[in-house]
Amino acid sequence: MPDEHRLEEEFLSQEAERRISEKLDGAEKIEIDIQTDLLKIVQGQADGVSVAGQGLVIEKDVRVQEIKLQTESININPLSALFGQIELNEPVDAVARIILTEVDMNRTLASDFVRSKLQDVDLDVDGKIVSFEAQKIEIFLPGDGKIECRGKVLLKEKGNTRVFGYTAIARPRTHSQPAMLESFNCTEGGGISIEVATALMHKAKELMNIPYFKWEDMVFHIKDIKVETGSLVLLVETQVRQIPSSEILSP
Repeated sequence: MPDEHRLEEEFLSQEAERRISEKLDGAEKIEIDIQTDLLKIVQGQADGVSVAGQGLVIEKDVRVQEIKLQTESININPLSALFGQIELNEPVDAVARIILTEVDMNRTLASDFVRSKLQDVDLDVDGKIVSFEAQKIEIFLPGDGKIECRGKVLLKEKGNTRVFGYTAIARPRTHSQPAMLESFNCTEGGGISIEVATALMHKAKELMNIPYFKWEDMVFHIKDIKVETGSLVLLVETQVRQIPSSEILSP
């Protein structure tokens, strides 16, 4: 077989790139390769799909430095495929490698989207509710597998509200070790009680051990995390339920 892609592969791949590009708020580069041929399209099959993207922007403030994704063989709607639209007849498994930079992570944490999710995080402290409202969060990736977090929160306890500042250094969970907290220091606000600190550590453990995250119809299960200087590398498995359709992409 010649090295050049078949015309049907190029057509479907270019159409998929166009549709995904319209779904994103920005992209420096995106390449999609649908491995199939006309006979397989008619039979509703494709050998797989690979995606490589750089500088992908989602929801305006969420940026991914790099993503590489490869699916297994897929079953598609042959009639839709002949008209340039890939519709999956059933979910398909894929593996992906995602790189997030320190700069991009901090821009995301400062976004209105994330801040709205961090309003009034409630903790159960010996049967009483203590609330935290994030004011500022910054992530630093110095290397050596460590993540440093600095922030300020409004602590609402027993009817009183005060500012509480902190710094923390942690190691995220990997395929070979659980999440580890190396240090936690109070930098502003006079400290917190042991009971509140214990409840906060439980909450931090819960967040650090989240096994997956979602975007549109895709669920990403985190298999491994590697912290490098200035960047975070995620190895994930995902199940793609549908490639965005023209209806979803409409403004």
